[in-house]
Parts: sequence; structure tokens; C-alpha cells
Amino acid sequence: MSQYSQQTFRRSVDMKTRLEEAILGHSNARTEMMLRRRQTSFSNSGDRTPPSGGSEGSRLRWRKDQFQWKQPHEHYESQKFSRDVEVDAHVEGNLASEVSMVALDTLELIVQIAQSSMEMPTLGYALRVLLHSLGLNQSTAVLQHMLATQRSLVSKFPELLFQEETEQCADLCLRLLRHCSSCISNTRSHAAASLYLLMKQNFEMGNNFARVKMQVTMSLSSLVGQNQKFNEEYLRKSLKTILTYAEADVELVNTTFPAQVRDLVFNLHMILSDTVKMKEFNEDPEMLIDLMYRIAKGYQTSPDLRLTWLQTMGCKHSERKNNAEAAHCLIHAAGLVAEYLNMLEDRPHLPVGCVDFQKISSNVLEESAVSDDVVSPEEEGICTGKYFSESGLIGLLEQACGSFSMCGMYEAVNEVYKILIPIHEANRDYKRLAHIHNKLHEAFTNIIKMEGKRVFGTYFRVGFYGHKFGDLDGEEFIYKEPAITKLPEISHRLESFYEDRFGVENVVMVKDSNTVERQKQDPEKAYIQITYVEPYFDAYEMKDRVTYFEKNYNIKHFMYATPFTQNGRAHGELHEQYKRKTILTTSHAFPYVKTRLAVIHREQIILSPIEVAIEDIQKKTKELALALSQEPPDPKMLQMVLQGCIGTTVNQGPVEIALVFLKAEPNQTHGKHHNKLRLCFKEFLKRCLDALQRNKTLITVEQKEYQKEMERTFHNIRDKLYPLICSSTVTLKRAKHKSKDRARRIHSPNSSLV
Repeated sequence: MSQYSQQTFRRSVDMKTRLEEAILGHSNARTEMMLRRRQTSFSNSGDRTPPSGGSEGSRLRWRKDQFQWKQPHEHYESQKFSRDVEVDAHVEGNLASEVSMVALDTLELIVQIAQSSMEMPTLGYALRVLLHSLGLNQSTAVLQHMLATQRSLVSKFPELLFQEETEQCADLCLRLLRHCSSCISNTRSHAAASLYLLMKQNFEMGNNFARVKMQVTMSLSSLVGQNQKFNEEYLRKSLKTILTYAEADVELVNTTFPAQVRDLVFNLHMILSDTVKMKEFNEDPEMLIDLMYRIAKGYQTSPDLRLTWLQTMGCKHSERKNNAEAAHCLIHAAGLVAEYLNMLEDRPHLPVGCVDFQKISSNVLEESAVSDDVVSPEEEGICTGKYFSESGLIGLLEQACGSFSMCGMYEAVNEVYKILIPIHEANRDYKRLAHIHNKLHEAFTNIIKMEGKRVFGTYFRVGFYGHKFGDLDGEEFIYKEPAITKLPEISHRLESFYEDRFGVENVVMVKDSNTVERQKQDPEKAYIQITYVEPYFDAYEMKDRVTYFEKNYNIKHFMYATPFTQNGRAHGELHEQYKRKTILTTSHAFPYVKTRLAVIHREQIILSPIEVAIEDIQKKTKELALALSQEPPDPKMLQMVLQGCIGTTVNQGPVEIALVFLKAEPNQTHGKHHNKLRLCFKEFLKRCLDALQRNKTLITVEQKEYQKEMERTFHNIRDKLYPLICSSTVTLKRAKHKSKDRARRIHSPNSSLV
């Protein structure tokens, strides 16, 4: 017994020593050898006291040829650390799974108790907890049990999901679709079974599963628009599994259920096909938004889905800092909501429909629900989202106000609040009314403060030519770019993008704005033509477009000019210089929910040389009028415009134009253009004189000599122009009238008294 206790004690001491070495990290080949030697000494002597250091036997030396090599300490530690991490991960995973299973077991117990006492609110809370758990990252085993619990809950209480907790139906559909795209086949099978049972339960309640159909389509749209990590191939397999379930279900084989499931699966496949194109053009923001717009357009008669895609487009625009476009996506969404709210219930304080949004944007009328195939909002599964309510409408409009403020369009903020104010007045919400009027005060103050400093956007015409562009071949678009974007900037951006796509050698940038001759182009190359354009307005439109904002809002006509001569050169002498003005009309008005719009109409106007001259003089006169109208006056701007009109370096311009077109020739009759040019010169001289007089009151003492030089130059130009702008016919008529008046005075009865 004593021998056994001694062996046990030695073993415990040995284990303790090993444990200390492992913890302190001093274990190596030498210490291992010493430990073995110590164990041998203990076993031979039976004494617990180790041999003294002075003895021969204690002087040990580690001989490499007699001992086996072991791995270095560092490598051993790294291996041990990796093993520890792996073990910890397994332990934590098992612990998380166990916790989830315990929670699920407790949840089922709560459901059983609530079922016996018919506590529907408790069942609703249990459903919410289950949906939250399905949205988390769970293990495969836990997901399998959770989906089984979900199927049991829906099967026992179908009215809970389709009547009581309708908003949870959309969340459940989104969770199931996400798991249907899982890379694990077991998870996909259970998710597909849960989704199919959801459709079947909804169909058995009313021979139609419109609610689930709508929610599944909306959920897939949200999954496509916001989550780029889902696997399309696995999702298609899950949809095929659901279709197989429907076709093999004996209970419903003689009903319309299989056909409805088939139509739903087809629509979902179409959405996924558009998703593939969206991924392909993920680096092309204009094409990406065009695809989203096309999908949203396809849901014109499905308000919930269209609203979802309009919001997705707004998020994409916000990411790219296109705040004006993001605001219009929200305005379109609000117009859509107002249209269906008016169909549900006529409330005097709510907008009648999207017609009330016309002052904000003329494009919103496309949200009108007037076609024959519009779905009634009273039908099941239609307009069930949280935004199809008064509070949802208010939220959309307030978001739009924020986006309009960020892009500096404060006038549009005022129009949006005109819709919101009656709603808050009807609700007696004076706190919100006070907030709105504070926001309006800020908006109007910013309009005054930012006068002459706001720049909203720059527009370019972009033409695509070549079969490499596919659907874009031969199409023209107007691109809206950020403020003060130069032509080389957009040209470099598009050139770089399409060179990466087609190859550097296959992309050609057309440098001029002349009409593209397709027959002279290489069919194997892609041609891009970019031209700067300006908003164009007819004379009657200019009466209503007074401010800078009005001239840059709700615009759909654009113009660019191309100089040419009859002999083919771009520029020539004054008497041979023609100009081709091309007026383009877009499909919608800017700003819109897209940053590029297709050109649907083109019109060309050819200006003769004298008309070109008239336009040049009118342009200078407008610049002078604008500089004179500034309050407070800007001396630097006024002097710069004056220098450009009558400066010594340019004073030959107006005089040369007058000499070329107004110099009287023998047997030459002047038409209306000559008279118009004379009137333009008279107005030009008047504005120049007004500008000189205004500048005289603004200059300092050291600029008096400069003022005298400008006046001297102006008198010189006026003296040269006066004989040309006063026609000989008018002078002759005035002379005849004067002679007749003199003769009348001589022969009058009172002439002798004079």
C-alpha cells in the first residue's frame, strides 16, 4: 500500500511539473530529457531527493546523435493555437445552436399554452420572435427545426398570418426566399417546402393566394435590389422545386392553384433575368438605373411592387449623390400612394391624386391609375404595405423635402409643403406645422442668400453608334451631369468605361457635332459622340420662366449649335458663316427619376449669316442687361461685360458686322433681317451707354482714366455705327417731312404775324 501511494504521489508530482512547463512555455527537448532522467533516478533509488549537482551522474549533456529531433517551440505553439481556435469555434457554435434550440423549445411551449387559452396576441409575439430568429445566422440543424416550427405554426393558425399579422407575411416571405438561395441543399429543401405550404394555406382560405403572390414578388424584388450576395442558380432550383410540389399535389390538381403557381414562378424567373443584366451593368450607373426603371415600369399595375422599385432607385441615386433624382423618386412614390389612397377613401385634406403633384413635376402624372388593368386597392394583397397610409404618405413627402434641400431646389420644397400643410392642419398637429414653417423660412432665406450662386446641372447629348452597343445602337440620350461638369470629364468617363468593355482599339470618340454618317463607319467599332447642350425655350415659355430655377427645372427641350459654311468648312468670313441649330426633345422633363433620357424628337433650324449676326448682337445685349440688373451692382462683372462689348480688342466686332450687312449698296433692297439688325444695334448702343453711366458711379479714383478710355472707345464705335444703322430711306423721308412742314408754316394765315 505504501509503495502504491508513493507511485501515486510521484505521478502527481510529474503531472504537476508537466502542467507548469506547459503553462509557462518552457517545455523543450532538453527539459523533456531531464524529466525522463529524473524519473529514472526516482524509480531506481526510491528516494524523492534528486541527485546533487556535484556528482558525476548529474553532469548530463544533451547529445544530438542520441536523441530524436522534435519540432521547434514556435511551430508547436502555432499548431496548438490553431487547434485551440478551431476547438473554440466548435464549442461556440455548439453553444449557439444549443441556445437557439432551447429558445425554440420555449417558443413551442408558449405556443401550446397560448393555443389552449386562445391568446392570439401571444401567438403574434411568438411569430415575431421566430421571424427574427430566421433572419439571423443559424446552423443547418437549427434552421431545419425552425422551419418545421414555422410550418406547424402556419398550418395551425393560418388566420394569424393572413388576417392578424399581415405585415409579418412580407417578412416571412423575405426570410424564406433568402434561405431558398442557400448553398446548402437541406436548407433549400426546407425553405422551399415552407414557401409552398404558405401558398397552399393562403389558397385554401379563398381560392386565391394573391397576398402571398404579391408579398413573394415584392420580397424577391427587395432581395434583388438590395442584396447582391444571393445565389441566382440556387434560387432558380428552389423555384423549380416549388413548381414540382404544386404539380404533384393531388389535393389541388383540379383547381387553378397549379396554374397560379406556374404564373408566379414565371414572373419570378423574369425578375431574376433582369437581375442578371443588372449585375452585368453594375459599373454603368445610367444603364443600371434604366434597368431598374424598366422593372418598375413593368409593375405599373402593381402599386406595391412599383413603390418598392421606386424606393430602390431613390437609394441608388442617394448613394451617387444625385439628390434631385432621389427626391423625384420619392415624389413619384408619394404620387402613387396618393392615387390609391384617394381610391380607398376620399378625404378632403389628402391630395386628390398625383394631379396635385403637377407643380412639383409634370412627370408624376404617369403614376395615374386610370388604365383598365389597374388593380383595385380593395382587393386582397393590394396596397398592404405600411406606406399606403396617411402616415406613409407624410413620411415620403418629408424625405423628398430633405433631398430637395440637399440639392438646393428650395422652390420645390415650398411646393411639397403645400401638400403637407393641409394634412397637419386637419390633424391639429401644430408641432409639425411649426416645424414646417421653420423649414419654409430656411428655404426662402436660402433662395435670397444663394441668388446667382446656384448651379443645378450640366447637360450633354450622347449618341451611340455600332452593333457592339446592342440595344443602344443608333440611340441618342441627354445626360444630366453634376454642376460645372466639363466636356472632357464626361468624355473621359464614357471612353474609359467602354474601352474596358470593348477594348481600347474598338472605341472611337467622335470629336465634332456634325451629323454622323453611318455608312462611313467601321461596323466592328463602337462610336460615341458627345455634345454640350443647353436648355431651349420658345418665346412664349420665356415669359413664365423668369428665375434661374425656373429656367433649369421641368425642362425637356435642348439645343446645340453647329457652325458651317457652304464650302464645307466649319468657320469662314462673316458673310459666309452659317449656323445649324439642333433642337432635341426628351421623353420626360428633367429632373426625373433617371439621369439620362432618350431623345424622341429632333428639329433643325438653319440660320443665314445675317441671322447669325443678329443672334450675336442680341447675346451681347442680354449680357449687358443682366449685368445692369444685378442688385447690389457688381462693378467687376459690369466692367468685364463692358470690356467684352466695346473693349479696344473687340471693338471691330460690332463695326465689322455693321459694315458687312448694313452698308448700302446700289440697287440693293434691305429686308426685315436688316431692319432687325439695325434695331439690335440701337438697343446694343443704349445698353452700352447705360452700363458706362452705371460704371461711372461705381468706380474709384484710380479707375477714372480707365472710364475715360472706355467712353472714348464707345463714342468711336457709335460714330461709326450711326450712319449704318440710320438708313438713307428713313433720312430722306425725314427731310421731305421737314420741307413740307416749313412750306406749311410759310403759307399759313398766321405766318405774316410771325
